[in-house]
Amino acid sequence: MNTSEFLSLLKQHQNKSLLFEYTDGKFVGANYHITEIKNIIVDSVDCGAGTDFWKETIVQLWESPTEKDKREFMSAYKALAILNKVDGIKPMVRDAEIKFEYSNSAFHTAQLFVNDYAMDEQALVIKLSVEKTDCKAKETCGITDTSKETINQPAACCTPESGCC
Repeated sequence: MNTSEFLSLLKQHQNKSLLFEYTDGKFVGANYHITEIKNIIVDSVDCGAGTDFWKETIVQLWESPTEKDKREFMSAYKALAILNKVDGIKPMVRDAEIKFEYSNSAFHTAQLFVNDYAMDEQALVIKLSVEKTDCKAKETCGITDTSKETINQPAACCTPESGCC
């Protein structure tokens, strides 16, 4: 989901509570705050010497320890107001993918992408997922079977004559 689509979704459902499902059946607590919005530019080189460039919007979610008993979630209206205020200070790139940075005591810090969303009369639920790392230069590195675990296997692409790394 890109930033524009997320903002549009919030605008369409301003009267709903905004919930984030960070893994199947587990939700960011009602005591969450939006603590930072990051405009990220990624300018990268992969292990096959391929270059790439893209932009992301990262929204940081933080659970306030002083509000652990809070049961009412932030509204989409309030989240939209926060994002609009930030946009007035540091404009967000509308076609950038939006991700959410989150962690808690039982879940590692991660940048989560929007996998889907669901809603009912009261709530808009943003379903987040962890994106696994992957080799972008599989062809260059000679990697053909990605379904097998290769952590303990020697990487063929790391030999000096492979053209990789």
